[in-house]
Amino acid sequence: MRTLLPLLTLCALLVVSLSQTGCSNDAQSKAPEEEEDAPAVPVEAATAENGAISAYYTGTASLEAEDEAMVVARASGVVEQIFVEEGNYVKAEQPLAKLDDDRLTLELERAQMELDKQQRVFERTKGLYDKNLVSEEEFETAKSNFETAQAARDLAQLDVEYTTIRAPFSGVVSERMIKAGNMVGTHEAAFRLTDFDPLLAVMHVPERELNKLRTGQTATLRLDALPDQTFTGTIDRISPVVDPETGTFKVTVEVRDESRTLKPGMFGRVRIVYDTHDGAILIPKAAVEAEDDAASVFVVRDDSAFRQVVQTGFQDDQHIEITEGLTPGDVVVTTGQSSLRDSTKVEVIN
Repeated sequence: MRTLLPLLTLCALLVVSLSQTGCSNDAQSKAPEEEEDAPAVPVEAATAENGAISAYYTGTASLEAEDEAMVVARASGVVEQIFVEEGNYVKAEQPLAKLDDDRLTLELERAQMELDKQQRVFERTKGLYDKNLVSEEEFETAKSNFETAQAARDLAQLDVEYTTIRAPFSGVVSERMIKAGNMVGTHEAAFRLTDFDPLLAVMHVPERELNKLRTGQTATLRLDALPDQTFTGTIDRISPVVDPETGTFKVTVEVRDESRTLKPGMFGRVRIVYDTHDGAILIPKAAVEAEDDAASVFVVRDDSAFRQVVQTGFQDDQHIEITEGLTPGDVVVTTGQSSLRDSTKVEVIN
């Protein structure tokens, strides 16, 4: 009896051990089946393609006119006629308004009569001087009187011409300050004239961008007032001096608009392209995940997604350049990455 009890105990332990081993093997054999039966995660994907992508600097600016001036009256008088209105386009030297010139016209006639008189005296004295019938002093006096009368006539004629206010350059009348019947004085502002072609977008760019920008580079302009339109310009000039207080330098972009849609004072955003990579590998920006200064994507192969570390380059509004880690034709996940781990089964639903 004493020998039978230990033997029964040993048998019981062996049965329990075999039972546990069998359960463990069953559990291990079921794990792969459970993984195979896991549902595929629905994702959206895109294919890496070759294309061109550019690097650019973006800044804000208000449009300014290249030429703008206050047109002033160069003579005093009452405004008789106004030939243009605000918004009219005028050419250089085109009359804008006419002042009363009655008094100045009379002064011109008197100056002309005096000139004619002094001319006759000078011509008669010169004839006598050539025959040695008058002294040199009398000849010089007659000549001086003639020249003085000529200058006086020219000044009187200029005063009459100044009663017509003219455009100093071609442009648009942006403001009219006078009305018919007004008395205006010399050098009093009458019109504001603005040349809309070209317009300038002036930006103040951080000095770290100095080596990237140069004259002649293409720029695009989008304005808050015209959100659906894009305008093109070029860098016209770059200041060689960096402002020590702001750490910026001045960049002037010239924008030409034959439609005259643009107006001085409009505010917008300027994008200047300073480099372009042709034949770059491009994928949607949404496909790239950044973590701890490292970028990665999920690449779809054989219905599974695999995390792939990549190196990025230029990027624009929609695409990003991949310099290492992908080849053209690779399929990358663009939507649904948050539900993925390495080797997760996926279903592309694009």
